[in-house]
Amino acid sequence: MKNFVVAIDGPAGAGKSTVAKIVAKKLKFLYVDTGAMYRALTLKAMKLGIPWNEKEKLIEMAKNTKIELLDNDKYRVLLDGEDVSEEIRKEEVSKNSDYVASILEIRQILWGKQRDFREKYNIVMEGRDIGSKVFPDAQLKIFLDASVEERAKRRYLQLKGMGIEINLEEIKKEIIKRDERDKNREIAPLIKSDDYYYIDTTNLTIEEVVEKIIKLYEKKKEERGN
Repeated sequence: MKNFVVAIDGPAGAGKSTVAKIVAKKLKFLYVDTGAMYRALTLKAMKLGIPWNEKEKLIEMAKNTKIELLDNDKYRVLLDGEDVSEEIRKEEVSKNSDYVASILEIRQILWGKQRDFREKYNIVMEGRDIGSKVFPDAQLKIFLDASVEERAKRRYLQLKGMGIEINLEEIKKEIIKRDERDKNREIAPLIKSDDYYYIDTTNLTIEEVVEKIIKLYEKKKEERGN
């Protein structure tokens, strides 16, 4: 029997990372932040000065990159052995990650790396194409959502906490643009099919969302007979 996968998809700012980390900890599963993997490749391309239109160079770079996710006391992302956990969260890296994510060959490379985790661990994986592309056979698929206003507010507070001052309306516009790109991109668009459990987190606390997912997991586990 394959290891258990909790796939959590949804738009930017829906609370995927925060919720996925807690769920993974409670279930004693490995937490996998796929967005961090794309950001890590984006950061490397920026450091190497590879133009976004140099597709072949970006693909070659991805093939020769080692990305490690360490989930001990503190979640860390290692890029070719270097801890880039803070660096990949910068706004410039976030904005440019779309260029890397739009290349099918790069997505395929990362899909392979992401699937490898299941060989050793039960996992909670979050992103935008986990249940649709990476693990279409995931035992539990969750689609987290929230209003644009709420997601913009969350992003604003996150950046403010990092000492970055930015206009709330600008964040809202960026989120709307991001949603359109994610839903309409040719490769692995953000979709919610019938086998997803939909959770609107707008008026829910983190604890309430986590509790809902844990209950769904327990239900699935019972159905599996273990």
